[in-house]
Amino acid sequence: MSISMIEPTQQVFPLKEHRLFNIYRESLPSEITFLNTDGFISPVGDDKYGVRIVSYAKDNFYTATNLEPATPWDWSQLPNFSFAFDASNLTSHSTQVFINIFNTQGEMHSRSITIPASRDTKTYITELKGEYLKGKTNHYSGLRSNPAPINTPYEYATWMWGAINMDLTSISKVELSIHGSLLDHELVLSNFRLVLSPPANPEYLTGIIDQFGQNANVDYAQKIHSEEQLLALRDVELEALKSGRMAQRSQFSGYTGAGRFDATGYFRTEKIDGKWSLIDPEGYPYFATGIDIIRLANAYTMTGVDYDHSKIEQRQADDLTPEDSIEKVTVSDEAKQTAFTASDVRRNCFNWLPSYDDPLAEHYGYMRELWEGPTTQGETFSFYAANLQRKYGDSYRDKWSEVTIDRMLNWGFTCLGNWAAPEFYRNEKIPFFANGWIIGDFKTVSSGDDFWTALPDPFDPLFEQRAIATVQQVKDEIQDSPWCVGVFIDNEKSWGRMGTIEGQYGIPIHTLSRDAAESPTKAVFMTVLQGKYQTVAALNQAWASDFASWEVIAKGIKGLAHNDTQLEDYGLLLETYASEYFRIVSQAVKAELPNHLYLGARFADWGMTPEVVRACAKHADVVSYNYYKEGLHPEPWKFLEEIDMPSIIGEFHFGARDTGFFHPGLVSAESQDERGEMYERYVQSVIDNPYFVGCHYFQYIDSPITGRSFDGENYNIGFVSVTDVPYDGMVNAAKTINSSLYQQRLNPLTK
Repeated sequence: MSISMIEPTQQVFPLKEHRLFNIYRESLPSEITFLNTDGFISPVGDDKYGVRIVSYAKDNFYTATNLEPATPWDWSQLPNFSFAFDASNLTSHSTQVFINIFNTQGEMHSRSITIPASRDTKTYITELKGEYLKGKTNHYSGLRSNPAPINTPYEYATWMWGAINMDLTSISKVELSIHGSLLDHELVLSNFRLVLSPPANPEYLTGIIDQFGQNANVDYAQKIHSEEQLLALRDVELEALKSGRMAQRSQFSGYTGAGRFDATGYFRTEKIDGKWSLIDPEGYPYFATGIDIIRLANAYTMTGVDYDHSKIEQRQADDLTPEDSIEKVTVSDEAKQTAFTASDVRRNCFNWLPSYDDPLAEHYGYMRELWEGPTTQGETFSFYAANLQRKYGDSYRDKWSEVTIDRMLNWGFTCLGNWAAPEFYRNEKIPFFANGWIIGDFKTVSSGDDFWTALPDPFDPLFEQRAIATVQQVKDEIQDSPWCVGVFIDNEKSWGRMGTIEGQYGIPIHTLSRDAAESPTKAVFMTVLQGKYQTVAALNQAWASDFASWEVIAKGIKGLAHNDTQLEDYGLLLETYASEYFRIVSQAVKAELPNHLYLGARFADWGMTPEVVRACAKHADVVSYNYYKEGLHPEPWKFLEEIDMPSIIGEFHFGARDTGFFHPGLVSAESQDERGEMYERYVQSVIDNPYFVGCHYFQYIDSPITGRSFDGENYNIGFVSVTDVPYDGMVNAAKTINSSLYQQRLNPLTK
């Protein structure tokens, strides 16, 4: 018997569990469908059955097992509850499964689980109604994903994105998907049900962080229990680092074992035997492997304390650095005297914070703007910086910089990735990448899904002024150093999402709805459309519309039908917009930094529409992408052949929860060792792609377990922990792949 709906009047509240449907030996229920996946009935106990799925993820970017009722489920009358199912893994590697729950209103609630490489069956729950599901992601706690706020023996799914409080009256689909994987997967899934929640535990975040910034309630192999242990590990590592850099590396970490090319004294690009390559200043082929965020700025977390705002230095209109990229806003003693608890939840997370007269109190700071959280601003503290002082003494900053450079060379990296602190720009031992942000009071446009912030209006003259100011600041930081590979400007802008018309063409659709007198981009769009159609009648015929005049269109139009001709014009307008953005930025870079490569704006994988990528390729020297998947799955990257440009991965990462983290990261592993295995596979996929000239891992240091201060990201994604202890699994993987990357990449030259 298959239950397809819970009636609102049905008395289900006393039940602890409610099964959505049954699976019998004879056949799979009609509610289960598959995408690029085979499903088979599988016994899971005495007279009980589940579904064994074989996901062909290696050959298909997206695979899924879907639960789709004939009539939408109504779960709105239930008290606090979770969607639950049992799962086991039949392969030798873990499987990350995204649990995406959709309703008929178009909302999605997305979580993630990691099913370990074990045939043991576990229960996984996705909380859908609960006491602490508030805000976008982390309004209540300030963490991107919380631990389970209820006492449960089940595995609590990690929050990812979407509507955390979705409308539960008409659930149309539960999708269990695997995407961006380089491996096939085989799982057994069973017992799909709803589980009512026990009372919430109001103390679930209390006392979770120890004096070193680690999870106070979890023990693991490399956990630090004393300063003596920290110092002993320091001495062992410093001795190991004396072995130095890898063999066959030039001064600039290029490859000396495969010939030499024209040297310009700076980095440049060249296609060698059908593969794009960077060439270092001495003329050696160069492949850029590095690590992002080698700085202290993102190591701070919110303490829950705030001060009198009149005592805090405020941001200035001409600031060129976003709040989350400023290392530390120093607070005066006068301000600290006004300290008060703004969030008990945040303050109670910590078993220890230093008093203001403690030597480690120098690692307090302040965040004046937050993306979201239980406070709108407030005091921050860096356990990582405090641990550096414990580890290296009063000169910890200089020693940390020295050790970090030694690590990069010893681990085989060829550069420092994006967002290295400018103090590293003078190191002259390993190349670096520079960056800048264009921020200011220029006009903006919207994609309708502006994840981080609204997009700039590049046709506003003030945008060009701010772009030039940004590049001039980068110029002052670089000082024309030949060690600078190139410059990224901006990051992960919301250019549009593929999959829907509104997602891909949000910029032209939203801009067309605005008044041309108030939007410079809309005014340019009017010029483009008038130039193409000449008359309103011709546009109306093409668009199947009935606009009375160009003046009506200029005032703003909405509710368009989106026929094929309109879609073609949306693409034209989108590329016009993006081309102006990249033209202005490229022009500023070439004028101020003529010796350095312009590397684009680091497209997020959710924001790399074809029109915008083409626009970037017209003006950038290298096109950059942040790509959080298991590797470069061939399916999404077919377009590279068309644009034929050198490309670079600006961000990717892998995390796990075995060291006490509540969120592993965007791409998850079972353990620290498997993180390393996945790192190797990802980098290998980049080496094997002829268009890519490098990849940067995000990031050097784990996020704070209580979340980085700006937006609550609390990921286990570092090469080093909060105690500055390297993860052996990641380091060994990096050494392995970095030791052979040049031989693999340049093999045709060595024959």
